[in-house]
Formats: sequence, structure tokens, C-alpha cells
Amino acid sequence: MSIVTARTLRIVGCTHCGKVCRMDDVMGTDGHCPRCGATLHRRRPHSLMMSWALLVAAAVLYIPANLLPIMKTSTFFDGRSDTILSGVVVLWQEGAWDLAVIVFVASVMVPLLKIGVLAGLLLSVQLGARGRQMERARLFRMIERIGHWSMLDIFVVALLVALVNFQSYAQVQAGPGAAAFGGVVILTMLSAMCFDPRLIWDAGAPDAREMEPS
Repeated sequence: MSIVTARTLRIVGCTHCGKVCRMDDVMGTDGHCPRCGATLHRRRPHSLMMSWALLVAAAVLYIPANLLPIMKTSTFFDGRSDTILSGVVVLWQEGAWDLAVIVFVASVMVPLLKIGVLAGLLLSVQLGARGRQMERARLFRMIERIGHWSMLDIFVVALLVALVNFQSYAQVQAGPGAAAFGGVVILTMLSAMCFDPRLIWDAGAPDAREMEPS
């Protein structure tokens, strides 16, 4: 069954003023909006390329984010450095299993899930996959919603730094893993923002001549 989209109907919406234009009506304007003059694009330019670049960078940073210490704690008696996983183990051993599960899911599983889902979506678009388009669109909306929850560890570290350093007997510092982890979260969010989900439906639509400004 063919899918009717705005592309197949040869209409496009201006991303600046919201005007819906027929491409045949703007052929004489070199692909610019007749209302505000902005360049019209049926799909976000270079969407796949930018999404892939940001996603690969996030995947590279995911390794040091989990191997390097995210927090360094020092007192009069001793000091220690904790990675995300070692922090989860400490919480579990201290009996705070609920917090351990929350931190593990939000800080380890969610970023990994986002990287995997985004990679799958990008590959499916590049390979022209036609099946399960509704499910893929829902997956994209899901990772958009849960993206900022991956910052849980960064919030915890920032809170501890502010609270503990107020006392004189202990000091908490953010480790290099915190910077790497923050980079993973930001890069995956930017990758999702660059991805144009309308590309998911193009494989199931009849071929339509693409008009982009020259």
C-alpha cells in the first residue's frame, strides 16, 4: 500500500513562517517561500550525514565516560574515585538498590539504547527499509522524550559538589568521566535533533521528484 505524504503531493511547509506551499507554485522563486523568502526544503538538508557524525562521536565518548572516574571524593582520612559502574556497585552494597537500579538504567542503559536505536534508524533509512515504519517512528519519539533523563549522573555530581564542599571535612570534585558522559548525552540529543524522521516514510512512498534550491 502506497503512503501519501506531503512530498508525494508536492507540497512543503516553510520552517520559518509556517506557510504551506505547492512546489509547482514556487518554481519561479528558485525554491524560496513566497511569504518570507526563506529557502524551502522538503527534507532537512544533510540530515543523515550530520546525525551519523554526531552519533559516532557519542559512541566514541561512551567508552571513556564509563571507564574514567566521574567523581572524586576526599576527606581527612582517605580519598576515592568512582566511575558510573563503581558508583552503582557502592549504592547496591549500601542497600540503596533502588537508587542503584535508577542510576544504572539512566546512566548506562539509556545512552546505550539511544545510540543503538539511532544507529538502527539511520541504517534503515539508508537501506530503504519499508517495514515497521510506524514502530520506527514511535521509537524515534521515545528516544527524544527520554534523552535529557540521561543527565541524572551529572545532576548528582553537581549537587554533591555544591553540598559537600560547603562542609570543611570533605571535598567532592567532578572527574573526567563526567565531561565525557555529558558529551555523550549532548551529542546523542543533537544527533536526534538532526535526524529528519520524515525520511522513515520516504521508502514507502511513490517516487517524487525532489526539488531543492540550486
